[in-house]
Amino acid sequence: MLKVVFRTTLAWLGASVLLAYSPNVARAQRTVDSSFAGVIARLSESGGYFDSDNIISNEASYLQIASQLTKVGVHGGVYIGVGPDQNFSYIALIRPRVAFMLDVRRDNMMEHLLFKSLFVSSRNRLEYLLRLFGKAVPPDIESWTGRSTSEILAAFADARLDSQTVAAARRLSNERIARFGVPLTAHDREMIDRYRSAFVSEGLDTRYSSIGRNNRGDYPSFGRLMMETDRAGRQISYLADENAFQFVRTMQINDRIIPVVGNVAGDKALKAIGQYATERGLNVSAFYLSNVEQFLEQDNKWNKFCTSVSTLSLDDTSVFIRSGRGANGFGGGVQNSSSTRILADLQPCRVGAR
Repeated sequence: MLKVVFRTTLAWLGASVLLAYSPNVARAQRTVDSSFAGVIARLSESGGYFDSDNIISNEASYLQIASQLTKVGVHGGVYIGVGPDQNFSYIALIRPRVAFMLDVRRDNMMEHLLFKSLFVSSRNRLEYLLRLFGKAVPPDIESWTGRSTSEILAAFADARLDSQTVAAARRLSNERIARFGVPLTAHDREMIDRYRSAFVSEGLDTRYSSIGRNNRGDYPSFGRLMMETDRAGRQISYLADENAFQFVRTMQINDRIIPVVGNVAGDKALKAIGQYATERGLNVSAFYLSNVEQFLEQDNKWNKFCTSVSTLSLDDTSVFIRSGRGANGFGGGVQNSSSTRILADLQPCRVGAR
């Protein structure tokens, strides 16, 4: 899948970042539920359908934009992204103040609640991996903070996996999820268990799959995505770099990674996220769309999406992280590569067309 980043030319917005709420906004904030669960409820809309479980990404070259993000100066602010945990690596690169995981599938929120429960329970990358895949956590787990990725993977491979370790991981995760205060239906709990069971049964070979479409045998595994590199050959995913992991973990502990249910071209969620950011004087630094754009165009919803984007506070470093299929998608490609990354200008989305 071809990943492309387009820099927006957004001089028309040019608003400076405010460092404090206005008195009126501060008073308004005190009248609403500002808890993690309250923010989710306030920003979300009714869920929809997509023909994929999206348990992990299928975009192998997702990290090749790292140097481009740095060159443009994409940093801080608000991050918005669709899909599962590839977002965590982008969050670690961009270091936003707050991040929203926006997806039409309510099931995506369930997976992010699972991830959040693991982050707040895990002191380091090894513990996170062991809990995600239902393995036993050793007594000396704290000594593994900062160890090399090869050492961590070796310890992971040797860790015990049986019904008792799986049950213990499930119990701790569910206890954490209950504390988040998000109301869950029986179906929600079933989906959390389904995601958890998939990771346990497939291990590091867990892969993306879709419904009613061909599932390519060369889709990258969880283990491969963990070890992917940027264009300079650096392993900088959130699970290959301790500093990256710890930044995301701190964001999760402080409720700054917020899953939101909504269509990017819907009537509420994206605009509500924009209002949330504006009230706090924050610009949107990056919007990871994956290949959602092709479905917006297919369903004739591009203009509606752009209408919502035009309400976001942006600046001249705000970017869309986008993807396209094929070696020549979006104007360029690399022979013998399943995907690549380029940086190009994009006219403001508010005009409703590229």
